Amino acid sequence: MVAVNGEVSFWYAASGLPEPGPALPGSADVDVCIVGGGYTGLWTAYYLKKAEPSLRIAVLERRFCGYGASGRNGGWLYNGFAGRGAFAKRYGPGAAAAMQRAMDEAVGEVVDVAAAERIDAHIVRGGVLEVARNSAQLERLKAFAAAERAYGEDRVELLGAKEAADRIAVAGALGGTWTPYGARIQPAELVRGLARVVRDLGVAVHEGTAVTAILPGTAYARPRAVTPQGTVTAEYVLRATEGFTAGLRGERRTWLPMNSAMIATEPLPPAFWAEAGWQGREVLGDFAHAYMYAQRTADDRIALGGRGVPYRFGSRTDADGGTQVETVRQLRQILNRFFPAAASARIDHAWAGVLGVPRDWCATVELDRASGLGWAGGYVGSGVTTTNLAGRTLRDLVLGRDTGLTGLPWVGHTVRRWEPEPLRWIGVHAMYAAYHAADRQEAGGRATTSPIARVADVVSGRW
Repeated sequence: MVAVNGEVSFWYAASGLPEPGPALPGSADVDVCIVGGGYTGLWTAYYLKKAEPSLRIAVLERRFCGYGASGRNGGWLYNGFAGRGAFAKRYGPGAAAAMQRAMDEAVGEVVDVAAAERIDAHIVRGGVLEVARNSAQLERLKAFAAAERAYGEDRVELLGAKEAADRIAVAGALGGTWTPYGARIQPAELVRGLARVVRDLGVAVHEGTAVTAILPGTAYARPRAVTPQGTVTAEYVLRATEGFTAGLRGERRTWLPMNSAMIATEPLPPAFWAEAGWQGREVLGDFAHAYMYAQRTADDRIALGGRGVPYRFGSRTDADGGTQVETVRQLRQILNRFFPAAASARIDHAWAGVLGVPRDWCATVELDRASGLGWAGGYVGSGVTTTNLAGRTLRDLVLGRDTGLTGLPWVGHTVRRWEPEPLRWIGVHAMYAAYHAADRQEAGGRATTSPIARVADVVSGRW
């Protein structure tokens, strides 16, 4: 049983869901219109307004800022990003390494801005611990550590079983990796704080304003965002809708809305933490194919997530974060395997949300000056930090600056669209069935990575 299922996410439980601010009062003309009031949209507005205070910027949000993944994620502020291997193959290892350096620095950028703007997002920079719980996972862990070093992440540490347990005592862990480029955050407090700051800077944030279409500029008209309240015309219209992109006219096959789900336990007693450790408040992950992610919250709960039902037919999204009973059961099993001492803990909250997945699993940023349209997203679950990098990159693109950020390989990266239904539903569900089967094989004693997973990686387009 779970006390609360949905209500957007646990992260809003203490303070309640935000009341949406004023909707768009009617048609308007601005310099930059940003569609989406999550991290990407708010970071972009923040950096643009800081760089050019005279800019007239409007943010349009369907519900309230942080309704989507920005207010539901696992609170991993870390340096991973979607598509490094693919970028290396397509643009060269040096370009991928430059992207990695930018992501390493972005972790500190978020921490520094939060401090400077007095955003209390419960940030603890304890790094990222990822563990292996069987031989096949250990093989991938060692390969991961080598790849991190090859791309310039020279502070990653390869840990033995005891060293990993000294950080977090995960049952059955054979080893781990740790990097300092990570922090635990309370995601809803970060997005709430960003919304406050951009409003204070003079950005017009219109909530309760659903954008139904984004139209390109032509020789006779500027680009525009269409809403029931009116049309916003701008020099540039930037799409920052991530997992909800499929709901826009003409975008159903652009990015696939992948589901991810989480549970949060009741606050756990000091005796549990004495056994589990986790004193550094590291964020925790593993090397399963259907991986998990977790954090120790500010009030001493475990918040843990993973894949449940991975995708809804027709690119549909959830209703306010509700998730399936079976998904809660699966996440509970992971919690019990990792931390047997928490097996009797009450689950206080379960929720779900969608993240944007491009066909090649690579995040992207773009600004097309001919049409006046730009976008950023496709973070594949690694968006807490990547959104900050996207916001700064969109700032430079809009302002016409030629910088190190605008030269990164994800800028202008193109990819084909997802297949029509029912092919994408069949494909995604088959892929995750394969990953779960591979995890079962490996947990059952297979010493090397299951070939089922390798085939799923190739077919899915991830590698």
